[in-house]
Amino acid sequence: MKKSSRRSFLKATVGGGFGLLVLPQIIPARLFGAESPGKKIHVAQIGCGRMGRSDLGNTLTEPLARVVAVCDVDAKRLAAGKQMAEDFYLGRGEKGVVIKTFHDYRDVLASPEIDAVIISVPDHSHALVAIEAAIAGKHIYVQKPVTYSIAEAIALRKVVEAKKIILQTGSQQRSERPWKSFRAASEAARNGRLGQLKTIKIGLGLDRASGKKPAPTPAPANLDYERWLGSAPEQPYIEGHVHPKNSLNGRPGWITTEDFGLGLITNWGAHHLDIAQWAMAQELGGPQTIEASTNFYQNDLVTVHGAYHAELEYPNNVRVILDQKYPLGIRFEGDDGWIFCTRSDDSGGKPSLQASDKKLLSPLDANAIRWAPSRSHHGNWLESIVANRPPIAPIQQSVRSLEACCAAWISMKLKRKLNWDVATESFVGDDAANALCGRSARKPEYDFNLILKKAGIA
Repeated sequence: MKKSSRRSFLKATVGGGFGLLVLPQIIPARLFGAESPGKKIHVAQIGCGRMGRSDLGNTLTEPLARVVAVCDVDAKRLAAGKQMAEDFYLGRGEKGVVIKTFHDYRDVLASPEIDAVIISVPDHSHALVAIEAAIAGKHIYVQKPVTYSIAEAIALRKVVEAKKIILQTGSQQRSERPWKSFRAASEAARNGRLGQLKTIKIGLGLDRASGKKPAPTPAPANLDYERWLGSAPEQPYIEGHVHPKNSLNGRPGWITTEDFGLGLITNWGAHHLDIAQWAMAQELGGPQTIEASTNFYQNDLVTVHGAYHAELEYPNNVRVILDQKYPLGIRFEGDDGWIFCTRSDDSGGKPSLQASDKKLLSPLDANAIRWAPSRSHHGNWLESIVANRPPIAPIQQSVRSLEACCAAWISMKLKRKLNWDVATESFVGDDAANALCGRSARKPEYDFNLILKKAGIA
């Protein structure tokens, strides 16, 4: 296939909504070959747990993708990821399909066969894997929150921009499937349907104590616990702080263990604050002040925050309030009414998109601000790689969403009001708060600053 016809193929695949701009320089020459596999972006799945298999399943069905490898530090999960991918292709009638397996993500990044990676590891390892992937020139889909800390997010943005790769954050509420309600609500608020936006109320749910004490045990033979622990503080293996030994499903314990994830303030917060900032035209901005309160669980397997209340003040006197008493979702309130959005209709039949007046949800004018089309989140990522254009959830915006979430967590830890400087991405005259924007890696090999310096990007 000649280059001109290859370009036509890719443009037709992506669709006319964005068109084909300039093919990225780091797309390998083999993508222009005549063989059918050459028409695909070769993808490796890093992390084959609950969300990893969800990401893998979504990517397998995308016409632009060819999953060629899976990677996990848990041999059981690695085998499950391999089986899932092979079964998919065999189910389509392909013969002799073999998905490569990797124990160490660094071996994935060293493979010239792989163009792009999906990073579905625990939150505390997002930054390290993504930074090294960007240095290796791999395009990236990374689960939200984009990183564990503010310092990591800023570093990841730096290397992504330096290497000019496409990074999509897993903020799938920005895409059309499966939840259209968030796009509709945020577009309406952004276009002034509510008049002057006054308040945004966000419910994130509540993590509850387990009632169980931490109980260290030897790590199972199938898990490389040293590699799983990564940059996090040294500590013994506790099954309830990692993931179930004998199950691939269910919510893993690391989500409620503060050394590995900061709790619902960054878990659901990364989703909902992201949409709130989109609606406020603050996707590249952030709060001016933050005041949050909570109690952190003690003497329990669960170590993240419990019941919480947080208030963030944004430009134009918009106040964002997060509280577990609110229903899971986002309520935009303005002078002319309110709009509420969530993922699914509730058990009582209330729809996922509600308004004080149905006229607030009527079609927008032709000249209104509209979000870019994104039929599916993984598809949008792949299309963006081909078209060499920003995806629907780019690193520049997910960094700002992460900063707002982490600022609330830092206020929780310090138990006081904080002032945030959007321009410098730091707290104003507050050494204690700024010290919590990052943490030291337990070993040099896990220190992203050293990795950036070695790559000449520091």
